[in-house]
Amino acid sequence: MAKTAQKPGYRCTECGWRTPKWVGRCGECQAWGTVDEEGARAGATVVQAGATTAPALPIGQVKAEVATARTTGVGELDRVLGGGLVPGAVVLLAGEPGIGKSTLLLEAAARIAERTTVLYVTGEESAAQVRLRADRIGAIQENLYLAAETELSALITHVEKVQPRLLVVDSVQTIGTSQATGVPGGVTQVREVAANLVRLAKERNMATLIVGHVTKEGSIAGPRTLEHLVDVVLNFEGDRHSRLRMVRAIKNRFGPTDEVGCFDLHERGIEGITDPSGLFVSRRSEPVPGTCVTVTVEGTRPLPAEVQALVARTEAQQPRRTSSGLDPYRVQMILAVLERRLNARLGGCDVFTATVGGIRLADPAVDLSVMLAVASAAGDKPLPSGLVALGEVGLAGELRPVKDVRRRLGEAARLGFKRALVPAGSLDEGGRKRGGQRALVPVGPVAFAPGFEVVQAENVWDALTHVT
Repeated sequence: MAKTAQKPGYRCTECGWRTPKWVGRCGECQAWGTVDEEGARAGATVVQAGATTAPALPIGQVKAEVATARTTGVGELDRVLGGGLVPGAVVLLAGEPGIGKSTLLLEAAARIAERTTVLYVTGEESAAQVRLRADRIGAIQENLYLAAETELSALITHVEKVQPRLLVVDSVQTIGTSQATGVPGGVTQVREVAANLVRLAKERNMATLIVGHVTKEGSIAGPRTLEHLVDVVLNFEGDRHSRLRMVRAIKNRFGPTDEVGCFDLHERGIEGITDPSGLFVSRRSEPVPGTCVTVTVEGTRPLPAEVQALVARTEAQQPRRTSSGLDPYRVQMILAVLERRLNARLGGCDVFTATVGGIRLADPAVDLSVMLAVASAAGDKPLPSGLVALGEVGLAGELRPVKDVRRRLGEAARLGFKRALVPAGSLDEGGRKRGGQRALVPVGPVAFAPGFEVVQAENVWDALTHVT
């Protein structure tokens, strides 16, 4: 056995970054106060050859069938996962308390238990409490086993006895082990528990679903290595005062990371919403100042969404700029473009912007709708009814084309909208030039739907001129 001299060292408890001397801020993850003293080895050790789990094979001889996704029985969850659960995959589902994580996983566990063995381990509730929820949502299955444990060794014992094909752990912060220092939920404990769960899943080719807590800032609680250890990271979002819930993939080794699943959480459980179009748009008989509809794309799904704005005079020296569901930095940029390029007077006004239905919009295509909504609110003049606007706004006031314009317009036409405002060059057959400049030319009554008019604009001034 190789021997090396020991000398003091320091290691970040969040990401594992090492340094020979103490620093207040980690040089890797930039976290403050996470660097603790640890006995670090000086020099390199010589590792001898050891036993292998399986011989190396030519890649063409590796059987890919064992990594084929199996459906969970919950269509919207399968959409986000990329088709279903892959045997041996470890999925981390994070979200705020009470958002519906346990309900969703219990529903998925019951569906999978119809064809194979499932073990559900709860560390936050008693077995009786989970049974009551299962009775309420109709998740009673003969092959669904339930255990209430907070010790990792006991969890492994249950796995060895039940031999499940799916393991659900709710949650990783409540499971502890005597082999690691600290209390359950601490950085060291969470890292050790997660590493053992991943090892268990890979050894047994057992799919594993893990519930994770989030911090008040909205990030996943625990060490950053937790997200690197697992195969899939899902984020459960939604307003606690609304029934609508959305699941987004942050990391996915087996599928896309831009898909979103929509769910309806009610007293009888949770069910997927296959057609969420219209959920994020207000229904009113007359247009109201400060509202504009856009169409965002989540994965392969176009979703119409409404942006609302309110501009109010204030006597405060520092006017407020508040956003909900929108990127506040992009909203600030759009307000600056409005003031500089369109001479809008917003300096003495509070500006509030928000989305309808609790949806979070990060698509640059919503820039134009935000600009029109603020301009409409500032002038107290509603936009024309049946209008959708999409396009990215540049600092020079130009409108930039965005992807999937035809798919977005097709969805808007399907829902009954009559006109659309898009950047110039978004459509091949649109935007005939007059005197070297692209004119506002209606395009597409035949290409999209009867009576559906598409207008292209070069810049924010042309866009505002068209709708006012």
